[in-house]
Amino acid sequence: MLDPQGIVTVDEAAVAATLGARAGADQGAATGPVLLHSLQGFMDAGSTAEIATEHVVGQFTATRLATFDIDQLLDYRSKRPPMTFETDRWAGYDEPFLVIDHLLDAEGTGFLLLHGSEPDLQWERVVAAVRGLVDRFAVSLTVGFHGIPMGVPHTRPLTLTAHATRVGLTEDYTSFLGSVKVPGSLSALLEYRLGAAGHDALGFVVHVPHYLAQSQYTPAAVVALQQVERATGLDLRTAGLAAAAADATIEVEKQVAESGEVLAVVRALEEQYDRFASRLGRRNLVAEVTPIPTADELGAEFERYLAQQDEQ
Repeated sequence: MLDPQGIVTVDEAAVAATLGARAGADQGAATGPVLLHSLQGFMDAGSTAEIATEHVVGQFTATRLATFDIDQLLDYRSKRPPMTFETDRWAGYDEPFLVIDHLLDAEGTGFLLLHGSEPDLQWERVVAAVRGLVDRFAVSLTVGFHGIPMGVPHTRPLTLTAHATRVGLTEDYTSFLGSVKVPGSLSALLEYRLGAAGHDALGFVVHVPHYLAQSQYTPAAVVALQQVERATGLDLRTAGLAAAAADATIEVEKQVAESGEVLAVVRALEEQYDRFASRLGRRNLVAEVTPIPTADELGAEFERYLAQQDEQ
């Protein structure tokens, strides 16, 4: 493998300004910030990770700490970046990137975010580079999140699968899967390699109703961020997504009501969900300690969020 450090550029001044002496001071103690990761290009039903990441980046000011040489990592012919053509000229280019930013949450707690395009090439080298930065920045916990399509109805609380590098990180979550082989991703490989190196890492996979997998389903992003908040103690201003989540729920209800075929599918999924929940002796399939909000609750939370903005 080529030198992992040769694929990433670290802004030393930015690191000193945000992490200070903590960065690299004691690589044996993981007492630094958490690292969230969300990469575009892998499966993301309902655009769960995309919406959640855009929310986080939009809510908090970011300081760029590390930039990966994306030109070495992408197969441009399989992932052609969009370009904008206007009349007689090329007017724009959505330049791909892969970076680690430092942000401060709503309470001023610092955290890191690895985001951008999932590499096509040199996965092990990228993972080794990230692991090196995890060591250097004394990252205390690494957390990923995305959505997958699942045979569940939108009328019931969204379920999720939690996975981690050690049992204690997921003991409060119900597992719905046994042993299964799935296509790999860089995020999954990162968690796997971090676990082998003794680092704490976990991920949340939100189960998005399969008939909504290709849509922008904000409620799934809300669930993902709520679980991240629960695991890390960060305040990611998730209430700021409440209005969009409520609107998405209303729109789905409208479209379902207009299609007898889709309505029949939803009813069948409801019966299946309720039977399974009943066998478990529960009202829903979500951990009881973290109930998922209804559309009305999301609306009320959004009103509280607006009130907080007016007070600032």
